[in-house]
Amino acid sequence: MTTTVPTAGPTPTPTPATASVSGAGSATVTAGPVAAAVPGGGPGGFDRLLEAVVGERAAAVRNVPATLTCFTDHFPRHPVLPGVLLLESMAALARTAAGPGTWRLAAVRGVRFKHFVGPGDQVHLTVEVTAHGPHRTECRATARAGGRVVATARVLALVSDETTREGTA
Repeated sequence: MTTTVPTAGPTPTPTPATASVSGAGSATVTAGPVAAAVPGGGPGGFDRLLEAVVGERAAAVRNVPATLTCFTDHFPRHPVLPGVLLLESMAALARTAAGPGTWRLAAVRGVRFKHFVGPGDQVHLTVEVTAHGPHRTECRATARAGGRVVATARVLALVSDETTREGTA
């Protein structure tokens, strides 16, 4: 199978991607240095998916370009990536680890921002699934930049969009 992946250059580069089944009902997707990019990754997603084992774990990279508009106001003399954008990158990766379907973030607990992330940094995101079911998945996430942990989330709780929301029929 060949996947076309957007790269930093002007033209997409075809790269091989492998998918195999490992364990009971879990799919493994592994890619090389240029992996499947998140469609519409934008400011809150991630740039490259490095590994995804549905129901177990996922790893990705997010580049922080100096051209992000948030750096003009946050903060002009010392630009810092807003924590909510880093948290959204973790949530996007958690949705990837949760597997197929539409997942939405329902709760976040134990978030810690330990160091600033600025323009030019490359953030390595990892997510470990701690509980997985058809309608609810919980993950633990870590973000590293420059060899040190910059943020952690003890619990990212995702619920399937098929789940009835409280107060609705």
